[in-house]
Amino acid sequence: MELLAPAGNVEKLKFVLQYGADAAYMGFSSFSLRSQAGGMEELDPGELKKILGPKKLYAALNSYFLPDDLKRLDDELPKLQDYPISAFILSDMGLLPLLKKHFPHTERHLSTQANCLNQGSARVYGDLGFSRIILGREVPLDQIRIIRDAVPDLELEVFVHGAMCWAYSGRCYLSRGMAGAGRSGNTGDCTQSCRWDYKLYLEEAQRPGEFYEVDEEDGHTSLLSSRDLKMIDHLRDLQDAGVDSVKIEGRQKSAYYGSLVTRAYRAALDELDGKVYPWTEEHKMALEEAPHRDFSSGFFFDKEMMETPNEKDLHLSHAFLGYIGDYAGEGEWELMVRGPFRAGQTLEILSPDGPTKQDTTWVIRERTLGIQTEVNPGAVRRTYTIKSAQPLSKGMILRTLKAGSI
Repeated sequence: MELLAPAGNVEKLKFVLQYGADAAYMGFSSFSLRSQAGGMEELDPGELKKILGPKKLYAALNSYFLPDDLKRLDDELPKLQDYPISAFILSDMGLLPLLKKHFPHTERHLSTQANCLNQGSARVYGDLGFSRIILGREVPLDQIRIIRDAVPDLELEVFVHGAMCWAYSGRCYLSRGMAGAGRSGNTGDCTQSCRWDYKLYLEEAQRPGEFYEVDEEDGHTSLLSSRDLKMIDHLRDLQDAGVDSVKIEGRQKSAYYGSLVTRAYRAALDELDGKVYPWTEEHKMALEEAPHRDFSSGFFFDKEMMETPNEKDLHLSHAFLGYIGDYAGEGEWELMVRGPFRAGQTLEILSPDGPTKQDTTWVIRERTLGIQTEVNPGAVRRTYTIKSAQPLSKGMILRTLKAGSI
Protein backbone atom coordinates (compact mmCIF):
# COMPACT_ATOMS: atom_id res chain seq x y z
CA MET A 1 0.00 0.00 0.00
CA GLU A 2 1.12 3.52 -0.76
CA LEU A 3 1.77 5.81 2.21
CA LEU A 4 0.43 9.27 1.40
CA ALA A 5 1.34 12.16 3.71
CA PRO A 6 0.27 15.82 4.00
CA ALA A 7 2.50 18.69 2.91
CA GLY A 8 1.15 22.13 3.79
CA ASN A 9 4.31 23.83 2.53
CA VAL A 10 7.74 23.01 1.14
CA GLU A 11 9.34 22.48 4.56
CA LYS A 12 6.68 19.94 5.50
CA LEU A 13 7.03 18.24 2.12
CA LYS A 14 10.75 17.65 2.69
CA PHE A 15 10.10 16.18 6.14
CA VAL A 16 7.32 13.73 5.27
CA LEU A 17 9.32 12.43 2.32
CA GLN A 18 12.44 12.00 4.46
CA TYR A 19 10.41 10.27 7.19
CA GLY A 20 8.96 7.64 4.92
CA ALA A 21 6.10 8.83 2.69
CA ASP A 22 5.79 7.29 -0.78
CA ALA A 23 3.83 10.30 -1.96
CA ALA A 24 2.60 13.65 -0.65
CA TYR A 25 -0.41 15.84 -1.34
CA MET A 26 -0.18 19.59 -1.47
CA GLY A 27 -2.50 22.47 -2.24
CA PHE A 28 -2.44 25.12 -4.93
CA SER A 29 -2.87 28.52 -3.20
CA SER A 30 -6.56 29.20 -2.52
CA PHE A 31 -7.95 26.33 -4.59
CA SER A 32 -7.80 23.56 -1.98
CA LEU A 33 -9.58 22.79 1.28
CA ARG A 34 -6.57 23.98 3.29
CA SER A 35 -6.14 27.42 1.75
CA GLN A 36 -4.23 28.64 4.82
CA ALA A 37 -1.59 25.92 4.44
CA GLY A 38 0.27 27.38 1.46
CA GLY A 39 0.98 25.68 -1.84
CA MET A 40 3.46 24.26 -4.28
CA GLU A 41 3.92 27.63 -6.02
CA GLU A 42 6.30 28.51 -3.18
CA LEU A 43 9.01 26.59 -5.02
CA ASP A 44 10.54 26.51 -8.48
CA PRO A 45 9.40 23.43 -10.48
CA GLY A 46 12.97 22.24 -10.97
CA GLU A 47 13.73 22.44 -7.24
CA LEU A 48 10.50 20.60 -6.49
CA LYS A 49 11.54 17.79 -8.83
CA LYS A 50 14.84 17.46 -6.95
CA ILE A 51 13.01 17.24 -3.60
CA LEU A 52 10.60 14.57 -4.87
CA GLY A 53 13.06 12.33 -6.66
CA PRO A 54 11.14 9.16 -7.62
CA LYS A 55 8.27 9.93 -5.22
CA LYS A 56 4.90 11.37 -6.24
CA LEU A 57 3.13 14.66 -5.60
CA TYR A 58 -0.65 15.08 -5.80
CA ALA A 59 -2.16 18.55 -6.20
CA ALA A 60 -5.29 19.20 -4.11
CA LEU A 61 -7.94 21.27 -5.90
CA ASN A 62 -10.70 19.92 -3.67
CA SER A 63 -12.57 23.12 -2.84
CA TYR A 64 -16.03 23.91 -4.22
CA PHE A 65 -16.07 26.56 -6.94
CA LEU A 66 -18.31 29.48 -7.84
CA PRO A 67 -18.42 30.72 -11.46
CA ASP A 68 -15.79 33.39 -10.81
CA ASP A 69 -13.57 30.76 -9.15
CA LEU A 70 -13.66 28.59 -12.28
CA LYS A 71 -12.58 31.51 -14.43
CA ARG A 72 -9.73 32.30 -12.07
CA LEU A 73 -8.64 28.66 -12.01
CA ASP A 74 -8.67 28.51 -15.82
CA ASP A 75 -6.27 31.47 -15.82
CA GLU A 76 -4.02 29.99 -13.11
CA LEU A 77 -3.72 26.34 -14.17
CA PRO A 78 -1.17 27.01 -16.96
CA LYS A 79 1.27 28.13 -14.26
CA LEU A 80 1.42 24.51 -13.06
CA GLN A 81 2.43 23.03 -16.41
CA ASP A 82 6.07 22.56 -15.42
CA TYR A 83 5.36 21.19 -11.94
CA PRO A 84 5.89 17.45 -11.27
CA ILE A 85 2.23 16.67 -10.53
CA SER A 86 1.28 13.00 -10.69
CA ALA A 87 -2.45 13.56 -10.08
CA PHE A 88 -5.05 16.19 -9.22
CA ILE A 89 -7.43 15.68 -6.29
CA LEU A 90 -10.85 17.25 -6.91
CA SER A 91 -14.41 17.08 -5.66
CA ASP A 92 -16.16 19.59 -7.96
CA MET A 93 -17.01 18.02 -11.33
CA GLY A 94 -16.95 21.46 -12.91
CA LEU A 95 -13.15 21.23 -12.88
CA LEU A 96 -13.04 18.24 -15.23
CA PRO A 97 -13.18 20.23 -18.50
CA LEU A 98 -10.43 22.56 -17.27
CA LEU A 99 -8.15 19.70 -16.23
CA LYS A 100 -8.76 17.86 -19.51
CA LYS A 101 -7.89 21.09 -21.33
CA HIS A 102 -4.69 21.95 -19.46
CA PHE A 103 -3.57 18.51 -18.18
CA PRO A 104 -5.09 15.89 -20.49
CA HIS A 105 -2.60 13.17 -19.48
CA THR A 106 -2.49 13.73 -15.70
CA GLU A 107 -4.42 11.35 -13.44
CA ARG A 108 -7.45 12.56 -11.52
CA HIS A 109 -8.31 11.40 -7.99
CA LEU A 110 -11.77 11.89 -6.51
CA SER A 111 -11.64 13.73 -3.19
CA THR A 112 -13.26 12.26 -0.08
CA GLN A 113 -15.27 15.50 -0.09
CA ALA A 114 -17.25 14.15 -3.06
CA ASN A 115 -18.89 11.53 -0.81
CA CYS A 116 -18.27 8.36 -2.82
CA LEU A 117 -19.65 5.61 -0.59
CA ASN A 118 -20.59 2.76 -2.93
CA GLN A 119 -19.63 0.81 -6.03
CA GLY A 120 -22.27 2.47 -8.22
CA SER A 121 -20.87 5.93 -7.61
CA ALA A 122 -17.33 4.63 -8.05
CA ARG A 123 -18.22 3.23 -11.50
CA VAL A 124 -19.68 6.58 -12.56
CA TYR A 125 -16.54 8.43 -11.50
CA GLY A 126 -14.40 5.83 -13.24
CA ASP A 127 -16.37 6.44 -16.46
CA LEU A 128 -15.65 10.17 -16.04
CA GLY A 129 -11.94 9.48 -16.12
CA PHE A 130 -10.95 9.18 -12.46
CA SER A 131 -8.21 6.65 -11.72
CA ARG A 132 -8.55 6.69 -7.94
CA ILE A 133 -11.41 7.09 -5.47
CA ILE A 134 -10.70 8.55 -2.04
CA LEU A 135 -13.61 6.96 -0.24
CA GLY A 136 -15.87 8.90 2.09
CA ARG A 137 -14.82 8.40 5.69
CA GLU A 138 -18.21 6.91 6.53
CA VAL A 139 -17.56 3.67 4.57
CA PRO A 140 -17.16 0.69 6.96
CA LEU A 141 -14.33 -1.75 6.37
CA ASP A 142 -16.56 -4.63 5.24
CA GLN A 143 -18.13 -2.39 2.58
CA ILE A 144 -14.73 -1.43 1.15
CA ARG A 145 -14.25 -5.04 0.06
CA ILE A 146 -17.55 -4.91 -1.83
CA ILE A 147 -16.49 -1.74 -3.64
CA ARG A 148 -13.07 -3.24 -4.39
CA ASP A 149 -14.55 -6.34 -6.00
CA ALA A 150 -16.99 -4.25 -8.08
CA VAL A 151 -14.40 -1.82 -9.49
CA PRO A 152 -11.11 -3.76 -9.77
CA ASP A 153 -9.61 -1.24 -12.21
CA LEU A 154 -9.96 1.74 -9.85
CA GLU A 155 -7.50 2.52 -7.06
CA LEU A 156 -9.00 2.99 -3.59
CA GLU A 157 -7.59 5.38 -1.02
CA VAL A 158 -8.69 5.91 2.60
CA PHE A 159 -7.74 8.21 5.44
CA VAL A 160 -6.11 6.30 8.30
CA HIS A 161 -4.95 9.00 10.71
CA GLY A 162 -5.73 12.51 11.88
CA ALA A 163 -8.60 14.86 12.61
CA MET A 164 -12.16 13.89 11.76
CA CYS A 165 -14.99 16.30 10.99
CA TRP A 166 -18.21 15.90 12.95
CA ALA A 167 -20.22 16.68 9.80
CA TYR A 168 -20.98 14.12 7.09
CA SER A 169 -17.89 13.88 4.85
CA GLY A 170 -16.87 17.34 6.02
CA ARG A 171 -19.83 19.10 4.42
CA CYS A 172 -20.32 21.62 7.16
CA TYR A 173 -21.66 25.18 7.40
CA LEU A 174 -20.98 25.71 11.10
CA SER A 175 -17.83 27.75 10.47
CA ARG A 176 -19.53 29.93 7.89
CA GLY A 177 -22.53 30.48 10.15
CA MET A 178 -20.49 31.37 13.23
CA ALA A 179 -17.49 33.15 11.74
CA GLY A 180 -18.85 34.76 8.60
CA ALA A 181 -19.27 34.07 4.91
CA GLY A 182 -15.53 34.17 4.27
CA ARG A 183 -14.77 31.29 6.64
CA SER A 184 -16.44 28.27 5.06
CA GLY A 185 -15.04 24.78 5.49
CA ASN A 186 -16.24 24.01 1.96
CA THR A 187 -13.96 26.60 0.40
CA GLY A 188 -10.82 25.91 2.38
CA ASP A 189 -11.04 28.30 5.32
CA CYS A 190 -12.67 26.40 8.21
CA THR A 191 -12.31 27.98 11.67
CA GLN A 192 -13.05 24.61 13.36
CA SER A 193 -15.97 26.14 15.23
CA CYS A 194 -16.88 22.62 16.36
CA ARG A 195 -13.78 22.62 18.58
CA TRP A 196 -14.38 25.96 20.28
CA ASP A 197 -15.07 25.92 24.02
CA TYR A 198 -18.81 26.16 24.67
CA LYS A 199 -20.97 26.63 27.74
CA LEU A 200 -24.47 25.20 27.91
CA TYR A 201 -27.46 26.90 29.50
CA LEU A 202 -30.99 25.76 30.31
CA GLU A 203 -34.00 28.03 29.80
CA GLU A 204 -37.31 26.95 31.31
CA ALA A 205 -40.27 27.64 28.99
CA GLN A 206 -42.24 29.54 31.65
CA ARG A 207 -39.25 31.66 32.69
CA PRO A 208 -37.86 33.15 29.44
CA GLY A 209 -34.62 35.00 29.87
CA GLU A 210 -33.57 33.07 32.98
CA PHE A 211 -30.55 30.92 32.08
CA TYR A 212 -29.06 28.15 34.22
CA GLU A 213 -25.53 27.13 33.36
CA VAL A 214 -24.79 23.46 32.70
CA ASP A 215 -21.18 23.27 33.84
CA GLU A 216 -18.66 20.55 32.98
CA GLU A 217 -15.02 20.01 33.80
CA ASP A 218 -12.86 23.06 33.00
CA GLY A 219 -16.01 25.11 32.44
CA HIS A 220 -16.80 24.01 28.90
CA THR A 221 -18.13 21.07 26.92
CA SER A 222 -16.99 19.51 23.67
CA LEU A 223 -20.18 18.00 22.29
CA LEU A 224 -19.20 18.73 18.68
CA SER A 225 -15.49 17.90 18.81
CA SER A 226 -14.87 14.52 17.19
CA ARG A 227 -12.10 12.10 18.09
CA ASP A 228 -9.02 11.69 15.94
CA LEU A 229 -8.70 8.73 13.61
CA LYS A 230 -6.00 6.10 14.24
CA MET A 231 -5.79 2.91 12.18
CA ILE A 232 -2.16 1.90 12.59
CA ASP A 233 -3.17 -1.39 14.22
CA HIS A 234 -5.52 -2.32 11.38
CA LEU A 235 -3.42 -1.81 8.25
CA ARG A 236 -3.54 -5.49 7.33
CA ASP A 237 -7.34 -5.36 7.48
CA LEU A 238 -7.27 -2.45 5.03
CA GLN A 239 -4.80 -4.26 2.80
CA ASP A 240 -6.99 -7.37 2.79
CA ALA A 241 -10.00 -5.20 1.88
CA GLY A 242 -8.20 -4.03 -1.25
CA VAL A 243 -7.06 -0.52 -0.26
CA ASP A 244 -4.25 0.82 -2.47
CA SER A 245 -3.26 3.95 -0.57
CA VAL A 246 -3.47 4.99 3.09
CA LYS A 247 -3.59 8.70 3.79
CA ILE A 248 -2.61 10.89 6.74
CA GLU A 249 -4.58 14.07 7.45
CA GLY A 250 -2.83 17.27 8.50
CA ARG A 251 -1.64 19.79 5.91
CA GLN A 252 -2.05 22.59 8.45
CA LYS A 253 -0.20 20.74 11.19
CA SER A 254 3.50 21.13 11.92
CA ALA A 255 6.44 19.44 10.23
CA TYR A 256 7.06 17.76 13.59
CA TYR A 257 3.57 16.21 13.58
CA GLY A 258 3.84 15.13 9.96
CA SER A 259 7.24 13.54 10.53
CA LEU A 260 6.22 11.56 13.62
CA VAL A 261 3.00 10.24 12.13
CA THR A 262 4.53 9.43 8.75
CA ARG A 263 7.42 7.62 10.44
CA ALA A 264 5.01 5.54 12.54
CA TYR A 265 2.96 4.40 9.56
CA ARG A 266 6.12 3.73 7.54
CA ALA A 267 7.28 1.39 10.31
CA ALA A 268 3.90 -0.35 10.42
CA LEU A 269 3.71 -0.80 6.64
CA ASP A 270 7.28 -2.10 6.52
CA GLU A 271 6.34 -4.55 9.25
CA LEU A 272 3.51 -5.84 7.05
CA ASP A 273 6.14 -6.53 4.38
CA GLY A 274 8.31 -8.43 6.86
CA LYS A 275 10.79 -5.59 7.44
CA VAL A 276 11.17 -5.28 11.21
CA TYR A 277 13.84 -3.09 12.78
CA PRO A 278 14.95 -2.64 16.41
CA TRP A 279 13.09 0.69 16.49
CA THR A 280 9.88 -0.44 14.73
CA GLU A 281 7.73 -0.62 17.86
CA GLU A 282 9.12 2.65 19.23
CA HIS A 283 8.25 4.48 16.02
CA LYS A 284 4.70 3.09 16.06
CA MET A 285 4.16 3.97 19.71
CA ALA A 286 5.33 7.55 19.05
CA LEU A 287 1.83 8.32 17.72
CA GLU A 288 0.90 8.81 21.36
CA GLU A 289 3.57 11.52 21.57
CA ALA A 290 2.42 13.49 18.52
CA PRO A 291 -0.23 16.16 19.28
CA HIS A 292 -3.63 14.45 19.14
CA ARG A 293 -7.14 14.24 20.55
CA ASP A 294 -8.68 11.07 21.91
CA PHE A 295 -8.28 8.33 19.31
CA SER A 296 -10.89 6.18 17.56
CA SER A 297 -11.10 3.85 14.57
CA GLY A 298 -13.59 6.18 12.89
CA PHE A 299 -16.39 4.46 10.98
CA PHE A 300 -14.34 1.45 9.89
CA PHE A 301 -15.68 -0.90 12.57
CA ASP A 302 -18.24 0.69 14.85
CA LYS A 303 -19.57 4.22 14.55
CA GLU A 304 -20.47 4.24 18.25
CA MET A 305 -16.95 5.37 19.13
CA MET A 306 -17.23 8.25 16.65
CA GLU A 307 -20.46 9.31 18.30
CA THR A 308 -18.62 9.74 21.62
CA PRO A 309 -17.15 13.25 21.68
CA ASN A 310 -13.53 14.01 22.35
CA GLU A 311 -13.03 14.75 26.05
CA LYS A 312 -9.73 16.64 25.93
CA ASP A 313 -8.60 19.39 23.56
CA LEU A 314 -5.13 18.06 22.73
CA HIS A 315 -2.72 15.56 24.22
CA LEU A 316 0.68 17.28 24.22
CA SER A 317 3.55 15.36 25.83
CA HIS A 318 6.51 17.04 24.10
CA ALA A 319 7.58 20.45 22.86
CA PHE A 320 9.02 20.70 19.34
CA LEU A 321 12.23 22.74 19.52
CA GLY A 322 13.70 22.60 16.04
CA TYR A 323 15.54 20.50 13.50
CA ILE A 324 19.00 19.95 12.10
CA GLY A 325 20.11 21.68 8.89
CA ASP A 326 23.35 21.35 6.93
CA TYR A 327 26.74 20.47 8.38
CA ALA A 328 28.57 23.65 9.43
CA GLY A 329 32.02 22.19 10.13
CA GLU A 330 34.03 21.39 13.27
CA GLY A 331 31.37 19.01 14.56
CA GLU A 332 28.59 21.63 14.43
CA TRP A 333 25.33 21.59 12.49
CA GLU A 334 22.96 24.36 11.44
CA LEU A 335 20.02 24.62 13.85
CA MET A 336 16.55 25.69 12.70
CA VAL A 337 14.87 26.98 15.85
CA ARG A 338 11.14 26.39 16.33
CA GLY A 339 10.87 26.47 20.12
CA PRO A 340 12.77 27.78 23.17
CA PHE A 341 16.04 26.09 24.10
CA ARG A 342 17.28 26.40 27.69
CA ALA A 343 20.60 25.24 29.12
CA GLY A 344 20.14 21.97 31.02
CA GLN A 345 17.23 20.72 28.93
CA THR A 346 17.28 17.07 27.99
CA LEU A 347 17.05 17.03 24.23
CA GLU A 348 15.38 14.11 22.49
CA ILE A 349 16.79 13.54 19.00
CA LEU A 350 14.52 11.85 16.46
CA SER A 351 15.55 10.39 13.12
CA PRO A 352 13.71 8.66 10.25
CA ASP A 353 15.42 5.31 10.74
CA GLY A 354 16.70 4.89 14.25
CA PRO A 355 15.78 4.99 17.95
CA THR A 356 15.25 8.22 19.89
CA LYS A 357 18.44 9.44 21.54
CA GLN A 358 18.95 11.90 24.39
CA ASP A 359 21.56 14.54 25.11
CA THR A 360 22.07 16.94 28.01
CA THR A 361 25.54 18.20 26.99
CA TRP A 362 24.52 19.97 23.78
CA VAL A 363 25.96 23.40 22.99
CA ILE A 364 24.33 26.07 20.83
CA ARG A 365 26.42 28.79 19.25
CA GLU A 366 25.29 31.99 17.50
CA ARG A 367 27.53 33.00 14.60
CA THR A 368 28.49 36.40 16.03
CA LEU A 369 27.51 36.15 19.71
CA GLY A 370 29.09 32.80 20.58
CA ILE A 371 27.71 30.19 22.98
CA GLN A 372 24.08 30.74 24.02
CA THR A 373 22.33 29.44 27.15
CA GLU A 374 18.89 30.56 25.94
CA VAL A 375 17.59 30.56 22.39
CA ASN A 376 14.11 31.63 21.33
CA PRO A 377 12.35 31.23 17.99
CA GLY A 378 11.84 34.29 15.85
CA ALA A 379 15.14 36.03 16.63
CA VAL A 380 15.84 38.33 13.69
CA ARG A 381 19.04 37.75 11.70
CA ARG A 382 20.40 35.11 14.05
CA THR A 383 22.24 32.05 12.72
CA TYR A 384 22.61 29.15 15.13
CA THR A 385 24.64 25.95 15.17
CA ILE A 386 24.45 23.04 17.58
CA LYS A 387 26.99 20.48 18.74
CA SER A 388 25.89 17.28 20.43
CA ALA A 389 27.43 14.23 22.05
CA GLN A 390 25.07 12.23 19.82
CA PRO A 391 25.69 11.84 16.09
CA LEU A 392 23.57 14.30 14.09
CA SER A 393 22.43 14.47 10.48
CA LYS A 394 20.28 16.74 8.36
CA GLY A 395 16.54 16.51 9.07
CA MET A 396 16.80 15.15 12.62
CA ILE A 397 14.13 16.57 14.93
CA LEU A 398 14.82 18.03 18.37
CA ARG A 399 12.24 18.11 21.13
CA THR A 400 11.95 18.03 24.92
CA LEU A 401 9.45 16.56 27.36
CA LYS A 402 6.85 19.08 28.48
CA ALA A 403 6.66 19.81 32.21
CA GLY A 404 4.14 17.58 33.94
CA SER A 405 4.02 15.05 31.10
CA ILE A 406 5.67 12.18 32.96
